[in-house]
Amino acid sequence: MDLESLQKRAGIIRQIRSFFDTKNYLELDTPLLSSDLIPESCLEVFETKRLFPQGSKKKEQSLYLIPSPEIWMKKIIARNKTNIYQICKCFRNGESSGHLHSCEFTMLEYYTMNADYLDSITLTEKLFEYLLIQNSINTENFLPFERITVQEAFTKWAGFDLFIAAEKKGELEKNAQRLGLSPMKDLSTPALYDLIFIHTVEPNLKTQKPVFLFDYPSFVPCLAKLSNDKKTYERWELYWNGIELANCFSEQTNPQKVKEFFINEESEKKKNAIIHHKINRDYWKFFENFPKCSGVAMGVDRLIMALTERKTINTVLPFEVNG
Repeated sequence: MDLESLQKRAGIIRQIRSFFDTKNYLELDTPLLSSDLIPESCLEVFETKRLFPQGSKKKEQSLYLIPSPEIWMKKIIARNKTNIYQICKCFRNGESSGHLHSCEFTMLEYYTMNADYLDSITLTEKLFEYLLIQNSINTENFLPFERITVQEAFTKWAGFDLFIAAEKKGELEKNAQRLGLSPMKDLSTPALYDLIFIHTVEPNLKTQKPVFLFDYPSFVPCLAKLSNDKKTYERWELYWNGIELANCFSEQTNPQKVKEFFINEESEKKKNAIIHHKINRDYWKFFENFPKCSGVAMGVDRLIMALTERKTINTVLPFEVNG
């Protein structure tokens, strides 16, 4: 990475900090290691060992590099109930390196109190407007962002009603075959949804303006608040030129729902994951007095890539993580 690119990267990160600082969000600096993690069956993690001094009763302890600072940030929200943000390194094992992925990457996470996912859309648009102006990019080409529900996206580009199909046995599989896909037998509803989404919806999100894709189906588990219709989660993802930049929830605040999520995801992780990390089974207790809030996780490297019109993530990293 040349000096000009390093300076551009540093400048954009400073601008992100300036945006949240002027809005009185508290910047955090939480650990990159944790003795336990939030179970996410779709992710592999990195495990390491902490060694204790000679003569200690305990010889070693398993620690894990965080895939997201969420595990620490939500503890601070529970205790302090204040707007917070953090820019930090995160780690995901089993990721390919190159075009859009790196096993080590920079994440921006921000949580807003007394807000939902729609409030976070407004805030995120303001963040982008600020960054576009700071980098002398014409905002008229990008603002306002486009918005489309997952339901509308499937109807428009996959040609069927997602929720009706999901309720009928074999219907998602039939639609996948109609679309020229070859699903394996006995795929789960979330897996079939993901297959169709990746091949028919995501390619159509390569628009000039960023796109908020919102109201995700409730049959794909996550720690978001369930919508009133019970069919969707209050969740969105932000795409720019077909690249996923951010993921947002109206955060789940019901402790029993959090507990259920942990139990179910731990079970799935035991079936499929290579590394079975430790899980804090009392984590749900942090949600016994948890405020209404909305959180956004954004890939900073991909954001810099978009703002500087680069084609691959490696071109905006100071050093490529060798594969």
